[in-house]
Amino acid sequence: MATHLWNRPHNATIVLYNKNMIRVDIPGRGLLEIGHFVTDFSGTLSEDGVLVPGMREALNEIAGLIPVHVLTSDTFGAARRELEGVRCELNILKDGDHVRQKEEYVRKLGARQVAALGNGANDVLMLGAAALSIAVCLKEGCAARAMEAADILVTSPLDAVGLLLNPKRLVASLRV
Repeated sequence: MATHLWNRPHNATIVLYNKNMIRVDIPGRGLLEIGHFVTDFSGTLSEDGVLVPGMREALNEIAGLIPVHVLTSDTFGAARRELEGVRCELNILKDGDHVRQKEEYVRKLGARQVAALGNGANDVLMLGAAALSIAVCLKEGCAARAMEAADILVTSPLDAVGLLLNPKRLVASLRV
């Protein structure tokens, strides 16, 4: 499906869902094209290793539009069990620099098409690389550097997924 943006009013908002892509035109920022959702697990999708209620359904809903990737140090050792039944690619990071591993993963996907969600200091470079970066603050808190690297701060991972499912919310927050 071809979309032509040049014949639209200057302040018009366009939201399109194509197979494996969410597109939204944000006034003052331009066209945002999201083809991947990359997220941390511990303190981001879960509290104390337990998936936030309703998160399984929300992740499966967004996975119907774009691929979901979970990158985690798995602090509580529960990610695999908690994400059972979720349509996602789970990557439990082992040895090495998790900060760089997360950033490199986003870049390999094509950072300009990634929405990233995180809360920790080890998410900062991933958030900085992504086209759309969302920080979340749950019971574990949110590293100040993660908030600084983010485009948007939310108080629930359900709200983060909601931004992608209802992209006009992105326009409301990010328009200039």
